[in-house]
Amino acid sequence: MSTSSSRTGYLYHEIYGWHDTGSGPMFPSNGFGGIQPMPHPENAETKRRMHELIVVSGLINHLHRLEPSQATEADILRCHTAEHLAAIKAGSLQPKGGDAGDGVSPFGNGGYEIALLAAGGVMSVVDAVLSGEVRNGYALVRPPGHHAVPSMGMGFCMFNNIGIAARHAQANRGVGRIAIVDWDVHHGNGTQAIFYDDPSVLTISVHQDNCFPPSSGLLTETGEGAGKGTALNVPLPPGSGNPAYEYAMRNVVVPALERFKPEIILVSSGFDASLMDPLARQMVTSAGYRLLTSILMEAADRLCNGRIAMSHEGGYNPMYVPFCGLAVMEQLSGHHTLDDPFAAFDYMAGGPMLAHQQAVVDAAAANIAGIPA
Repeated sequence: MSTSSSRTGYLYHEIYGWHDTGSGPMFPSNGFGGIQPMPHPENAETKRRMHELIVVSGLINHLHRLEPSQATEADILRCHTAEHLAAIKAGSLQPKGGDAGDGVSPFGNGGYEIALLAAGGVMSVVDAVLSGEVRNGYALVRPPGHHAVPSMGMGFCMFNNIGIAARHAQANRGVGRIAIVDWDVHHGNGTQAIFYDDPSVLTISVHQDNCFPPSSGLLTETGEGAGKGTALNVPLPPGSGNPAYEYAMRNVVVPALERFKPEIILVSSGFDASLMDPLARQMVTSAGYRLLTSILMEAADRLCNGRIAMSHEGGYNPMYVPFCGLAVMEQLSGHHTLDDPFAAFDYMAGGPMLAHQQAVVDAAAANIAGIPA
């Protein structure tokens, strides 16, 4: 049996698969408007299949299972307005549910309670890492969270799970400096907004340029007031692939972490930058995600005793996401269980990195000097 100093925590609950996003492909279905009913992109399949692959591969036998608990209203209100909380509660009581705020983020009856369990699940993983129960951990939660801003949900997100967990760690676990690394393909705008003027939290988002939200996650967005310098964005061009992501990790993310010196690293782990995702145009493979995780673990070992807690965000290809997630979980735990059967397509993302991709990363690296040391 692994010791607490080496084992990896894993959290999943079947109720996450019951979060209901309705039958509209993005916008509500419209019989005379040409929008046929079909599953919403943010449906249960990718995460359910990732969990089942973790079990069937045998990796589950090398993980320490963690149980979620619901976040409280006080936990939510550290990041969100009372008006947003009330709107989600009210929508959740409706027979057909409500929308998180932007018109394309539906949730069903009872969705409020599931969203509380998602935020609470990330809190549980963070608690386990900070207490030493596990060295690192992964929260496979749903709904996702990194687009939720203080006053509303958006981008399929209801509450900002990772932001709530960060504020919980500061309020209840005595943590000072926290770094949040977001490798979801879409800009982590909600997380950035929550901490934009806070010098105690460094947010780093590596995303596809101008993918979602529109005109968000620019190089010039670096924080304000006391938080000036503590927001970093790497808006990579479409098609960047493994080499550019590795270059960004080594030349922006790690140096920024070394300058900031966090006590724990939180990760918004989306797999929609993957080779086969329908909602973006990046080319990262499962091997690429494994490498990103390895680089981040090496930095965490040097900076914060290996403490990493990951929160699952996006990723919309049910065939490929599970293998990206398995690669990350294998790397976190140090156990290899199953080869990726889609590795034959890795040549598409193998490089070389192009000059215009490197130029963006180098421009982002110039902002590291503004991080308050």
